[in-house]
Amino acid sequence: QVQLVESGGGLVQAGGSLRLSCAASGTFSSINAMDWYRQAPGKQRELVASITSRGSTNYADSVKGRFTISRDNAKNTGYLQMDSLKPEDTAVYYCNAELRIGLQFFRYWGQGTQVTVSS
Repeated sequence: QVQLVESGGGLVQAGGSLRLSCAASGTFSSINAMDWYRQAPGKQRELVASITSRGSTNYADSVKGRFTISRDNAKNTGYLQMDSLKPEDTAVYYCNAELRIGLQFFRYWGQGTQVTVSS
C-alpha cells in the first residue's frame, strides 16, 4: 500500500522558515510529478509548487522567490523550503504525488501538515 507522509509543519513567526518533507513509501516503480498544495480555513485548496521527475519547477505567484520545491529521488522524498513566511501562508499543506505502479500512474495525497505563521 502506498503512503505519502508529510512532516515539518509547525508554528513560526512571520519572517521565519520551515522545511516540509513528503516521504513516499510502499510498492511503486517511480515517482513522476510531486506537488505541494495548501488549504487555509474557509478557502479552496490551491497549488503552491510542483516539480517534475526531471526537476522542472513551477510556483504560485504568491510564493515565488520565497518557497523552493525540491526532491531526492533516491529517498523517494520531496521537500518544500519556505522562507520569509507571512501570516497569509498559514494553512494545512498537502503533498500530492503521481506514482507509477506497473504500467499505470496514480495520484496520492498525504494527510497534511499544519503551518501557522504568527504576526
